[in-house]
Amino acid sequence: MGRRSVGMDELVEHWTVLDDELELVAGKRGATRLGFALLLKHYTQHGRFPRGRAEFPDEVVAFVARQMKVPAAEFDSYQRTGSTIEYHRAQIREHLGFRMRSVQDAEKLTAWLVVDVAHAERNADRVREELLKHCREESIEPPTPDRITRMVRSALHTAEEAWFGRIAARLTAQVRARILALVAADDAEQDQDGAEAGGRESVLSLVKAMPGNVSLELMLREIRNLTTIRAIGLPGSRFADVAPKVLASWWQRAAVESPSHQRPPLRRGPPRPWRPAGHRHPAAAGEVR
Repeated sequence: MGRRSVGMDELVEHWTVLDDELELVAGKRGATRLGFALLLKHYTQHGRFPRGRAEFPDEVVAFVARQMKVPAAEFDSYQRTGSTIEYHRAQIREHLGFRMRSVQDAEKLTAWLVVDVAHAERNADRVREELLKHCREESIEPPTPDRITRMVRSALHTAEEAWFGRIAARLTAQVRARILALVAADDAEQDQDGAEAGGRESVLSLVKAMPGNVSLELMLREIRNLTTIRAIGLPGSRFADVAPKVLASWWQRAAVESPSHQRPPLRRGPPRPWRPAGHRHPAAAGEVR
């Protein structure tokens, strides 16, 4: 994919070196002057340092080079590793009031995601956007993309487990037993390939199925299903404080997943965490557990 074109409005808005920034550039020459100015403007716009030359379109380099009175080609000579660029990064952080992220910061950011974002938002991209926004508000240099992905996944999983625990605590032991019995009955009516045994559909399968044409048989079936569900005795307020987006994500999963994937495993130890579709277990990938 080719590099995107940058228009003049964007160049002027984001890549104009301001008076106070010129003071930082003063005393620098050639490639060092141009490289520092580009790093500074990139950090000012994105709240992080660039990850490579590809983040600087040619129009941007040329625009900043004209302001620095340095040939644009000099940027290719700017050293992207070593003590000089580390000193430049330190100068830029100090000027903008940012600091490098610590281990404690990462833990606090993940905890913040769990409480303030992931409890009501299940879309990983939106959670990621909120994390980057919060880093800027707190003047913290954001984690690497891989680290952000791990933090977002951890926050989503932790928030969901907290919801599961909270909702389960609202159910009596009798209600939980009835739910598990219903799931067990559904599993028993399906063979190993997932086909319905004996041509008879389970209650859960019927509840998830789309309604057919109106008929007496359909009405009797729906009445039977409704009676079975009501007999479980679920409290009406069980989901009262759950965000609509979270409920929607659970509904979508329940509609496509088999009950055996939703039921707590019959083994000792903590429940097996839910993993998104396509996730490979470490053992299956040949990794050490």
